[in-house]
Amino acid sequence: MTPTAGPHAGPYAGTSRLDAARRTLELEALGDDARIDLLVIGGGVTGAGVALDAASRGLRTVLVEARDLAFGTSRWSSKLVHGGLRYLASGRIRVARESAVERGVLMTRTAPHLIRALPQLVPLLPDLLRPGQAALIRTGFHAGDALRLTAGTPGALLPRVRRIDAARTRTLVPGVRTDGLRGALVAHDGQLVDDARLVVALARTAAQYGASVLTRVRAERVTGTSARLVDTLTGRELAVRAGAVINATGVWAGEVESSIRLRPSRGTHLLVDAAALGGPTAALTVPVPGSTSRFVFALPQQLGRVAIGLTDEDAPGPVPDEPQPTEAELTFLLDTVNAALATALTRSDVRGAYAGLRPLIDTGDGSTADISREHAVLEGPSGVITVVGGKLTTYRRMAEDAVDTAVRLRGLPARACWTARLPLIGAPGHRDSRSLSGAEVLSSLSARHGGAGHEVIAAGELTPVAEGLDVTRAEIAHAVTHEGALDAADVLDRRTRIGLVAEDAERARQAVEEIVAERLGEGLTG
Repeated sequence: MTPTAGPHAGPYAGTSRLDAARRTLELEALGDDARIDLLVIGGGVTGAGVALDAASRGLRTVLVEARDLAFGTSRWSSKLVHGGLRYLASGRIRVARESAVERGVLMTRTAPHLIRALPQLVPLLPDLLRPGQAALIRTGFHAGDALRLTAGTPGALLPRVRRIDAARTRTLVPGVRTDGLRGALVAHDGQLVDDARLVVALARTAAQYGASVLTRVRAERVTGTSARLVDTLTGRELAVRAGAVINATGVWAGEVESSIRLRPSRGTHLLVDAAALGGPTAALTVPVPGSTSRFVFALPQQLGRVAIGLTDEDAPGPVPDEPQPTEAELTFLLDTVNAALATALTRSDVRGAYAGLRPLIDTGDGSTADISREHAVLEGPSGVITVVGGKLTTYRRMAEDAVDTAVRLRGLPARACWTARLPLIGAPGHRDSRSLSGAEVLSSLSARHGGAGHEVIAAGELTPVAEGLDVTRAEIAHAVTHEGALDAADVLDRRTRIGLVAEDAERARQAVEEIVAERLGEGLTG
């Protein structure tokens, strides 16, 4: 299906480009008392997924986000596109299968350019695993592989479970402890190069299909068919009437629809230099003592880092803009992963840390680790449709269910969902994607942008924005001209992940601020 633009797209009709000028034009086109088919509130992975689903079905769709794309939980994940092994271990077969199916969709059609197969390695060390635990993990790995088969994901993409010897174990994770090492069990899962980049790709693709994607716009006085929108940059207010309103604000869902009761759970990661673990190419997977289904992962990341996570802690009280890890969580993560390392990591090795809040539905009992990760689509007393729960891997199914509900309850004139076959901007099957030779583009740039790399090359210089960082000046410019970044924080913290390490952010900040100011100025006068 060819992308079609909404009735007010003007010069941006059929394009995926997001910039400040488009934002201004589309806000002006909405005017006051505008009528649309669907208003989506929230610019995380679920909200962007809902906007794409709706726009690709032919609905006049507007997405509003009070801050920036991927501002909340969607940028704080483990960046795993996982097949639900943990849910399988706890007996949640349906959730596990849904994860496996959606992982396959992402890796084969939707966003294969942003995802790679990641080996997950459990070292066979005598005092790391309880008696019989290795056999239990092996059984779980094979069950996960069976899910892969039923989901139709080819073994060439996600290799089958295997046991490797000690030498191969040390090759994949050089920092692993060697005393008593009897090799390792290895299974494969999917890993995103960056969770926030998935959100940006979804939002850009939704815009190409005609959705208005409006950041820095707050929704107030929300009902099932209307909202007051406030442009937080200018203070201007406008009324919008919609056929349906979908609340996809994650942990803030209860602030939009008061009938929603959530029990947020904090998941924390810390960041260390990859060199501290010898430059691993597999995820070191360490069982949490006393648990049969929880692990701590040391996950290789872009920019030469390893993320170690994650925790699962109750997080009651007001929802902060940026949740903060606790020292107890950092200690837990270090202690757990150190049980499998030859040289223990210390607090001084931690280069950065981040925490996100899972929007879990409050069931009233049990620990947050025991609460189901299933999503729910709920209609509130005011008629607002809320989609909540779930996880990053299953965002597409969540979006489909939410739009299906809106269509059924409100009689919206929508075609059938087809996002399981719809490639995002940058994916090999997308109409604007182009192949680039290794001589033309850095491998890191290709990993982050895929077939949209040609846009980046045209945007500026392919020189590092700061010494020691493989993020180019062209990527900074492209974030402003094509990806909707409106200030330096949008670029440092979401379009790139430079901001995860404070020292990196400070080294790059001046150059980023200069490029952002220059490109914003060009956009306003061009």
